[in-house]
Amino acid sequence: MKVILLEDVDRLGKRGAVINVADGYGRNFLIPRKLALLATEGGLKQVERESKRWKIKEAKEETDASTIKDNMEKLSLSIAMKAGEGEMLFGSVTSANIADLLEKQGYNIDKRKIELDEPIKRLGEYQIPVKLHKSVTANVKLTVTKE
Repeated sequence: MKVILLEDVDRLGKRGAVINVADGYGRNFLIPRKLALLATEGGLKQVERESKRWKIKEAKEETDASTIKDNMEKLSLSIAMKAGEGEMLFGSVTSANIADLLEKQGYNIDKRKIELDEPIKRLGEYQIPVKLHKSVTANVKLTVTKE
């Protein structure tokens, strides 16, 4: 089945791309979620009309993300955790903990946007990358201290 993507879909393609997908995937997942529409003449014309609007929207989102990035990089987050010998934590600091700290500062960031390679298990200072937009990533300073 040929479909036109209406949104960027991971591991599939960018907005506006015409791709082949399995019939069930297109009919049961992409089309009902408004991520794609059938690749017909009418669909192609609709995508052409909306491409200008998408570009304007994309530029605005990127500008907004850059503004948020500038403000977020001024932040210095701190979290107190129980720790044992050798500055090892009992437990760990996860992206969900960092999302909660950011929410207390007024930033509603989804925990999946916080790009931790693995949970933090030691005391210290860390630079945490937060993906705000596909081309904008902010680095937030996090200090993990002993409780």
